[in-house]
Amino acid sequence: MASKIGTIGVLTSGGDAPGMNAAIRAVVRRAISQGIKVKGIYQGYKGLLNAEITDLDARAVSDTVAQGGTFLYTARCPEFRTLEGQQRGAEVCREHGIDGLVVIGGDGSFAGAGKLAELGINTIGVPGTIDLDIACTEYTIGFDTAVNTAMEAIDKVRDTSTSHERCSIIEVMGRHAGYIALWCGIANGAEDILLPETYDYDEQTLINNIIECRRRGKKHHIIINAEGIGHSASMARRIEAATGVETRATILGHMQRGGSPTCKDRVYASMMGAMAVDLLAEGRSNRVVGYRNGDWVDFDIEEALKMQKHLPDYMLRVAKALTI
Repeated sequence: MASKIGTIGVLTSGGDAPGMNAAIRAVVRRAISQGIKVKGIYQGYKGLLNAEITDLDARAVSDTVAQGGTFLYTARCPEFRTLEGQQRGAEVCREHGIDGLVVIGGDGSFAGAGKLAELGINTIGVPGTIDLDIACTEYTIGFDTAVNTAMEAIDKVRDTSTSHERCSIIEVMGRHAGYIALWCGIANGAEDILLPETYDYDEQTLINNIIECRRRGKKHHIIINAEGIGHSASMARRIEAATGVETRATILGHMQRGGSPTCKDRVYASMMGAMAVDLLAEGRSNRVVGYRNGDWVDFDIEEALKMQKHLPDYMLRVAKALTI
């Protein structure tokens, strides 16, 4: 089966995520074990259009599994959203003898992969995003590291918030998805968790909760605010004016994308990278690798992009109960 694919290309696209290097490493070494050559494409689809391509051997990915970010770099590429850009990408693949392409990224990256598949390039997507917002999979590369990074930072903010008897609004990443905020809200014991999927923008409820907690003798108040809601600094000013409680906003920002990946991100990313190679070696294309119900699975890209993802209802109910 492996004879159908002689050379695999691999790129990382969209936002970087801890564990991407582990996935690249797995692609390279799994392919080599099956007699397939690998070419690395720098700067995502932008690098593909510019033919920024290099040969990767087993040595090229040594000692990368513990590194955060992506050594192939990543970039946004508006040009690749056009038919001309997509045709150019397919042409570059053919010029460099790339029979199959592994795209590590999010939904936008998969949409581009689907277009390349339509143009005859065997393409497999691997979910790499700290946001955990890809519907076809329960796991995405980078989420575990990002949520642990945020959790540790919030613990530190809580210490100083307690010392000064403050209210702290801590903004975490996730774009329009509230997974990082929800997980940190539970893990850090936050008094309030603001999620894009559920928040009704009723600040009076927050204010009343802060006042009630203070009346009961609570010396600090932690509000986890998701990036999709944002405006943490102005929210802090309004809450302080309404409650008289010193309130500070902390935006954790891109630190959540950095750092050495956790064991889970290293192992799961490796499994997904290897599975992408196996699918290509079997002659498969236009697929997305996923993890569901304890098993590694794959979906048609178009099917995967149509899926909807929602925060687990039971988890939301538990989170609310734990903030009492």
